[in-house]
Amino acid sequence: MDESKTGITLLDPTSESTPTKRDLSPRSASIGGLTIGLLDINKPRGDVFLDRLEEHLGQRGATVLRFAKPTFTKPAPADLRHQIATQCDAVIEALAD
Repeated sequence: MDESKTGITLLDPTSESTPTKRDLSPRSASIGGLTIGLLDINKPRGDVFLDRLEEHLGQRGATVLRFAKPTFTKPAPADLRHQIATQCDAVIEALAD
């Protein structure tokens, strides 16, 4: 990511020896009218966070779809990732303990 444009630096936790520059995806001016996917990875209390987030997103005019991984110990299955990608404009993944 170009820090000179955003003023922030994102750290990638995947042990890259040389950081990779990435551009931000285009952003909508508003979330009103968008479909936002909320992905619960099944860690304790993640659903509590997502419940509150769903409430706030709905108040701002977004349609919210809820999804859940079968377990937090493995990546989301390919069919679940495909479903989210085809049905949602954006996705938020909840991590909690």
